[in-house]
Amino acid sequence: QVQLVESGGGLVHAGGSLRLSCAASGSIASITTMAWYRQAPGKQRDLVASITSAGSTNYADSVEDRFTISRDNAKNTVYLQMNSLKPEDTAVYYCKMIQPPRVYWGQGTQVTVSS
Repeated sequence: QVQLVESGGGLVHAGGSLRLSCAASGSIASITTMAWYRQAPGKQRDLVASITSAGSTNYADSVEDRFTISRDNAKNTVYLQMNSLKPEDTAVYYCKMIQPPRVYWGQGTQVTVSS
């Protein structure tokens, strides 16, 4: 079993920055893909960014050049650095770990960007 705990969310003004963290604990394999998703009220949960165990990254078009995903394998932690935040980035951000055949989700952390 794997547990994911997100932290770092909060309220920020437009143009500001936040750094989200997701710490994983439990039975963690060496090869995993980790990702951040977000879900705004009344909308579906969408991929924000992902990173493989080898460090390959993928971003949603809406956050490209503003957000950076990274991971520290020694700490089993994935980060999301969010810069130049916009009101439309407001959502609950969820951490996801893909460890085939299982998928694990964190409980989410709220990010609110005021205009």
